[in-house]
Amino acid sequence: MQLSEKDKRQILEGFIDIFTRISNKEYQKRIWVKGEGPEVDDFDDTVCDFFGECDPILENYKDFKITEVQYRLLIKFRDEFRNFSNKRDLPPDFLDFPEWGKITQMAKDVLKAFNYQK
Repeated sequence: MQLSEKDKRQILEGFIDIFTRISNKEYQKRIWVKGEGPEVDDFDDTVCDFFGECDPILENYKDFKITEVQYRLLIKFRDEFRNFSNKRDLPPDFLDFPEWGKITQMAKDVLKAFNYQK
């Protein structure tokens, strides 16, 4: 099925929006840790959302008008995020891990590279 340019823009925007969750520690503490609303989300949902969208977009990144610089940044982020999220039984305080701090900063860099603001 051939996607329209509008569909591609919406898919890419939805994908990049996932980075707002990954980059925002206040959101993570409020939603992931405390379970306060109004959003319903957790770390596992965010991981599934990210990886469900990531590879199909990266495999066709030129169709989504992603630049080479953006593409390399997304690949680097994907690899770091995969390494971190594959760790089993992350303790509740993983938000304070230095590795997670690196990932949140990389997510901010992705948002900046795509000039994305919510």
